[in-house]
Amino acid sequence: MSAVRSSGRLLFARSPVGAAALPCISVTGSRRQYADDVKFLKTLDPAHMKRGRGGRSSFSGTVCTVFGATGFMGRYVVNKLGKTGTQMVLPYRGDFYDAMRLKVAGDLGQVLFCPYHLCDEESIAKAVRHSNAVVNLVGRDYTTRNFNMEQVHVEGAARIARICKKMGVERFIHVSALNSDRHHEGSVITGGSAFLAAKGVGEKAVLAEFPDATIIRPSDIYGSEDRFLRYYAFYHRTDKDKMSLPGGGYNIFKQPVYVVDVAQGIVNAVLKDIDTKGQIYQAVGPRRYELRDLVEWFLRVLRRDPTIQGGISVVNMKYYPMPIVKAKFNELFPWSPLNAQTMDKLERESVTDIVSSNLPTLEDLGVSTLVKLEDRVEWELRPYREFEYYDEEIGDFDPPAPPKFVQV
Repeated sequence: MSAVRSSGRLLFARSPVGAAALPCISVTGSRRQYADDVKFLKTLDPAHMKRGRGGRSSFSGTVCTVFGATGFMGRYVVNKLGKTGTQMVLPYRGDFYDAMRLKVAGDLGQVLFCPYHLCDEESIAKAVRHSNAVVNLVGRDYTTRNFNMEQVHVEGAARIARICKKMGVERFIHVSALNSDRHHEGSVITGGSAFLAAKGVGEKAVLAEFPDATIIRPSDIYGSEDRFLRYYAFYHRTDKDKMSLPGGGYNIFKQPVYVVDVAQGIVNAVLKDIDTKGQIYQAVGPRRYELRDLVEWFLRVLRRDPTIQGGISVVNMKYYPMPIVKAKFNELFPWSPLNAQTMDKLERESVTDIVSSNLPTLEDLGVSTLVKLEDRVEWELRPYREFEYYDEEIGDFDPPAPPKFVQV
């Protein structure tokens, strides 16, 4: 028996050798013009067939394992996958407490959990053995007592990719970082950022193990509980009345992207019929800003700019290196550096976002309307704003002037 889909229905043709010889079955819902366009399952498993009318209470036909689901980006990806009826396997390490809240992201029975360790191949294989798509969001901004940059971003990523290939996973999405493909001399630390270097080597290791993998390179990501807006808003990043930036923030350009846009791009790469095999996508925002303008704008939103008593002015780190002193102190406690402020983080501040015209972006993944930073920053920074206890009247505070930007 063979099967093809026409007008959204499965049509079965009787095979002369009986049902036992059924080679494959089509689950493609869109209209196909040629035999080569029909997507076939490798095995006949009713669990792979779409059920329902779409949405949370249906089944999309995709079983997706999300590594790093408990992190900042993972929560958004899991939430969006759950709304499409995707069944999810969420590996976690350590205590289950951080993972259990993700249970409500999907319908009953659609969110499954399993413990794993990044160095344990058997636990990784168990997490992906039933999945036809895998997303790797595992990453770390700083070295810890248990893992360094290379172990997380290179060895761990390659291990997951290799096992996914062995287990027959169809789509593998690996999240890297913008600027990871470029050599940086370093302006704060000699040799440049170890994080970006490890991400770049990790990309090559993943593609060597899984040539059809999809790589996504996001710039600085902002959103609730991020490490971009809150990094600059947190008191530890300032020193009394000064905010030190590499080079004073001049000639350093950033193109931050909203976390929801990146998550939507990842979900589209998992679910939509887009040829992403072996592609590298750049996840960047719609506007480009100079770092100094950005930080001065954040200070205005936070009501900490120099025009207000007790305000903060932006200075050159070369002449006021207190952030370096704090970062050096933080490195004495690598398991939890305050505000994630490390020497490597300061180095990444000095790196300009370079977007290649030869590589696709989020728009090519179907994310047509990107959220502007101006539309979100006041909401995201509101908990850190000064004088929040004061019940102001309309007009008590002048609206913060927006930053200069370059539309891209």
